[in-house]
Amino acid sequence: MKRHYTQLLNEYLDYFPCVVVLGPRQSGKTTLLKGLPADWKIFDVEKRSDYTIISQDPDLFFRINPSHVAIDEAQFLPDIFPALRVAIDCNREKKGRFVITGSSSPDLVKSISESLAGRVGFMEISPFLITEALDLPQSEFFRIISEGKDVVELLGNIPVASKLDEVHDYWFRGGYPEPWIKDNLRFQNIWMENYIQSYLNRDILRLFPNLNKEKYQIFLGILSDLSGTIINYSEVARTLGISVPTAREYFEIAHGSFLWRHIPSYEKNAMKRIVKHPKGYMRDSGLLNHLLHIRDTKHLLSHPKAGHLWEGMVIEEIIRGFNVIGEECSCSYYRTSAGAEIDLVIEGRFGVVPIEIKYGQTVDSRELRPIKDFISERGCQYGIVINNDEKSRLYDENLIGVPFSCI
Repeated sequence: MKRHYTQLLNEYLDYFPCVVVLGPRQSGKTTLLKGLPADWKIFDVEKRSDYTIISQDPDLFFRINPSHVAIDEAQFLPDIFPALRVAIDCNREKKGRFVITGSSSPDLVKSISESLAGRVGFMEISPFLITEALDLPQSEFFRIISEGKDVVELLGNIPVASKLDEVHDYWFRGGYPEPWIKDNLRFQNIWMENYIQSYLNRDILRLFPNLNKEKYQIFLGILSDLSGTIINYSEVARTLGISVPTAREYFEIAHGSFLWRHIPSYEKNAMKRIVKHPKGYMRDSGLLNHLLHIRDTKHLLSHPKAGHLWEGMVIEEIIRGFNVIGEECSCSYYRTSAGAEIDLVIEGRFGVVPIEIKYGQTVDSRELRPIKDFISERGCQYGIVINNDEKSRLYDENLIGVPFSCI
C-alpha cells in the first residue's frame, strides 16, 4: 500500500545529509526504508547482530559505511549520534547520506537536536491517512492552505473522494497499516491488544526503567476516557494517587511516544477570559475504539462520546496531512470562560486558521457564532468547518464548510 510520505523523504534527502523519520511503532517507518534505492544498507537496532555491529565502535561503523545507510529504531542506541555528527562533518556538503528512524522516546528529538543541529531534516510519519487506507491520491486540502492563495475558492472546488460508509469504516478502524492489510476484525482486536502490551512492556519500560509500571498501566486505562476533554492534572493525579508533576510526566511520555496528542490552549492576543488547561486526544481512532470496547461502526455512532471521538479523529487527520507535505504548523484549541469554543486553531507561515468540527451534514448558524467572532476579532483571512456535508458550502464570505471526505 503506497504512502504519501515517500515524496517528502526523497525531497528531504536532496536537502540534508541526514533525515530523521519519527513516528509510532508499526506506523510504516521500516516499510518506508525498504523503498529506498537498492544500494542503501538498512540496519535494525532491535536485531542483536545489527546492534552489535554498530555499538562496538560507532565511529568505525560510519567510516566503513559513510553513505546510503539507514538505521531503524535508533532510540535504543543513543551513542551513535555523536559519531554520526562526526561522519556528516567529514563531508558536510554531500546530501542524502543517512536516514534514522525512531519511536517511543520523548528524549530522542532532544538528543538528535543537540548532536546534529543544522545537519538533519525531521519528518514525522503517522499511521495511514484515509486517502492512503483507501488507496486514493493525496488531497489538495493541505497544499491549498499551505500556499495561502484563493483558499476559500479553491477549497470550494475540492471533489469528494470517499463515501460516507468508507469514512465511518476508517473512523472505526484507525490508521495502523497491519489491520488494514489483514482486513479481519478478529485479527484487528488481537493486534490492538498486543500493540498495547508491546508499547508498555517493550518500549516504555525499556526507555523508562524507573517508571511505576502498575500506575502507568492504570493511566493508560483512563486515557481513553480523557480523550477529547480538557485536562486537569490535579484531578488525574488524585485519581492515580500520584503527584501532579508525575501526572504531567505521564502525559509527556504518552505524547512523546506518539500515543497521545497534547493540544494546548490558544492564548495569543486574548480579548476575553479563556480556559488555559490543555486538551488531548488518543492519536489513533482505531486504538481508542479498542480501548473503549467499541465493537463496530454502529456501536461507534451510538456511543455517548461519539462527538469527542469524531473531533479527535478529524484533528489527527488534519495534523497528519500537514506532516505529509512537510508543512510546519502549531495546533491549539480555543475556549472562553463563557463557553465559546473552537475545536482547532492551526498557525503557520500561512497565518492563523480556525477550524470547527461537526459530525452532521447541516450546521446551525448559531453554532458558527464562536468561529465568526474569532475570525473578526483576530483578523483571520478565513475559517473552515469540517463536517459530513455532500459538498463544500460557503457559510459566509470568509467561512467555508468542507466535507471530511474531501480531505
